[in-house]
Parts: sequence; structure tokens; C-alpha cells
Amino acid sequence: MAGTVPAEGQGLYQLYTTQFSTQIELLLQQKQSLLRGRLKEGMHVGKMASPINQVGYLSAKSPAGRGSPLQLQNADFYRRWCFPQDVEIPQLVDNFDLLRTAVGDPKSDLVTTASAAIGRAYDDAVIAAQNATSYLGQDAAGLTTETFNTTNFQIASTFGSSSASGLTVAKIIEIRRILRHYHNELETDEATLVIGSQQESDLLNQVQVVSTEFNTTPVYSNDGKIERFLGFNIVYSERLSTASNVRTAFAFVKSGLYLGLWSDMKHRIDQRIDISSLPFQVYSAATFGSTRLQPGKVIQILCSDSSGSDITP
Repeated sequence: MAGTVPAEGQGLYQLYTTQFSTQIELLLQQKQSLLRGRLKEGMHVGKMASPINQVGYLSAKSPAGRGSPLQLQNADFYRRWCFPQDVEIPQLVDNFDLLRTAVGDPKSDLVTTASAAIGRAYDDAVIAAQNATSYLGQDAAGLTTETFNTTNFQIASTFGSSSASGLTVAKIIEIRRILRHYHNELETDEATLVIGSQQESDLLNQVQVVSTEFNTTPVYSNDGKIERFLGFNIVYSERLSTASNVRTAFAFVKSGLYLGLWSDMKHRIDQRIDISSLPFQVYSAATFGSTRLQPGKVIQILCSDSSGSDITP
């Protein structure tokens, strides 16, 4: 019988050995930022930073009459701000522990897993900023706030139906309508739609998406992934917030969200001579902040989603 130990003196069972793997793999997780490169970015210093200065609109008017005084108009100017947050991941590789394992040197694997964690932190900052309070003003002494306008820039979970529904083609069409209505130039300002796995499933179950009767070319790749639809690049994230079985997906144009970097992701490996065994420290850190740049460039889409709590990380 398998696993039965032979009687004493009946073989070499006393010399049986157990072999363990020396390979290391990451547990299932989001391994990199999914949103970087799809929004505006810049480098900064200081306790706060203004990523952009904005000028308001004017109205062309007819002269009051021949020889009349000029009717002076002054455009309003706006300055938006983002604020840095620090993140760090210190990890120790104990030299005494290394003597007791055949795994080898794990430092590169620790750098890899720390990189994945900071990449997720970047995305979390952007996802939070898309509907967070934004700050405007000349400087730190006179900041005003701008809350996210759910009346104009949020699509209800019940849009196009009598009850809460998932992500539908009708909701995506409504996103385009709202972006157009607020003068977004979709031909030159790349648009991105951020959805979760349940919303992908919703789309794959709609004939308008998968049938070539509605599309001259398939909208999904050979492996079934929908990469672009109705002018939106589609990003899949399992980090979108949910409440009462409603997921908050969102769409934005590239000029609508901003990631400021005070210090991009960095890693250091140093030996600690102040700790027993003189271990190696794998230190990873970044400093960054995110903000919404303008109303009308970010649209929320509420979608029925009963898939349950997100799997972390």
C-alpha cells in the first residue's frame, strides 16, 4: 500500500528523502499598474503641486456701436492641485534563514512582489481621484473644493431599464453622448473605460458586442478579450469600489485625470549591519498623488454586480 513503511530490515526506507521545490512564484494578484500611460503624468517637488493652469471660456460679442468704448472681458483662470502620499515596503532577508533553505537568494522575487504592490497603489490613487474632492486656488492659503457632480456625470444603474442592470451598450453610448455634450474631442483625446470582470461578462452576453452583424470587424481579440469598443480602450480592474451589489465603473479622456510623481517607484538592496545575522534589506518606496483635472472629462457608470467582494490584492 502506498505510504506504508516497510518492516525493519526490508529495504532502504530508512534513507528515503523528501525533496522541496526551489522555485518561487507570485500568488494570483494584479502584477502591475493598469492605468499608467492612459492619463496625464508629471514629476513634482514640494508639499503640493499644480499639474495644470486652466483658462475659462469667453463669449464673442458685437461692438456696442461705432466709436463706442471697448467692452472689456477677462477670462477666469484656475489652478488645480494634487498632494503627495508616501508608500514604502521594507523586507528583510535573514542570512541565518538562508542557511536553512535550499530556495536560494529570494531578493529579486521580493523586488518583484513589491513592484506589483506599488503598481496597485498607483491605480488605487487614480481610482479614488476620479470622484474625489478636487482642490483649486492660487496657493495653499486659499484653496477651494470641487466635489464630483453625480447629477451630470454619473450614469445610474437603472439607465435604460426598470431595475438595476449591468454594463450595457446603451450605457456606453450614453457615456459618449455626455463626453460629446461637454465638448470632449474624442478624436484626439484618447478615451478609456475601466470596468471589472462582471462588466466584461455583461458585454460578452450582448449580441451588439459579439455579432459581426453589428460590427464590421470583431471587437474582441482571438482570446475573447474585448480591448476596444465604441471608441473606448477598455481596461479591466478588480479594484473598483462596490456597494449594495452596485459596481462603480468609470470612463475618462486622457486629459481628465492626472498622476503626479514626486518619486517614481524605487528599490534598494542594502546590508543591515545593525541587526543580528547582518540581513539584507529590500526597500521599495514611491511618492505620488492623483487628481481629477476637469468636470466633464470623467464619467461614472453604476452597474449591477453581485459577484461579491473583491479578491485582494
